[in-house]
Amino acid sequence: MNTTSSYTTIETHLAARVAVIWLNRPDIRNALNDTLIAELTDAVERAGEDDEVRAIVLAGRGSAFCAGADLNWMKAVRHMTPEQIVADTSRLARLLRLLHESPKPTIARVHGPAFAGGLGLVAACDIAVAAHEATFCLSEVKLGLIPATIGPHVVRSMGERAAYRYMLTAEVFDTAEAYRIGFVQEIAPAAELDGTINAMLGRLMLAGPKALEATKQLIRDVANRPVDDTLAEDTARRIAAIRTSPEGQEGMASFLERRKPAWVPPEPGSAS
Repeated sequence: MNTTSSYTTIETHLAARVAVIWLNRPDIRNALNDTLIAELTDAVERAGEDDEVRAIVLAGRGSAFCAGADLNWMKAVRHMTPEQIVADTSRLARLLRLLHESPKPTIARVHGPAFAGGLGLVAACDIAVAAHEATFCLSEVKLGLIPATIGPHVVRSMGERAAYRYMLTAEVFDTAEAYRIGFVQEIAPAAELDGTINAMLGRLMLAGPKALEATKQLIRDVANRPVDDTLAEDTARRIAAIRTSPEGQEGMASFLERRKPAWVPPEPGSAS
């Protein structure tokens, strides 16, 4: 994934095997519209397919992560037919699914407001790290709407009980509450946000890339399934497949030989 200048609403950067995708509409707090959704979809898909990328960070320029829908986009939606609305929202649904199912770990870097669809982007990522001053809101019902497209990701990420409260009340909640309900996994002062994310990225770089991909698939496949003989056989087959894979063999060999596996980046200044 190369840094791409053709985008108009996002910026992409690849450094140290991490693809950072910046929402870049700071003057309107990175509000979502069809162009941003299309460009973000393209960037996430490219990063997921790039062997040079080991992790994806989603971030926002300016004072907000993403404050929800663009006002002009909402004006256009008012005049759409039901069929047009289905097509329009399906594009956002695809983006959220790409984030959720990306073979690479995805991290949301949250500062300022993450409202409505912006909160949905956070929910679709594997891990969320938020600055202390970040705020969150599922504001749809105040407009006579429902958070349908983002709903599956929100319920999965914060749990059914919390989703009832925050989807129904549309109240703004802060980072401490987001952490309490498990919606974000790490919180930090704004000045330490990037350092906290970099520490997490460092841990991800120690893991086998294929193992991370298989682990993400494992979580998706076993969540809410009964622990029975069928599941036991399924997980046994998964571990057999990964142990006999080239990456699994290299990982076990490196452990037995007391060396770093081939996928771990060399220390700065060391011979590669």
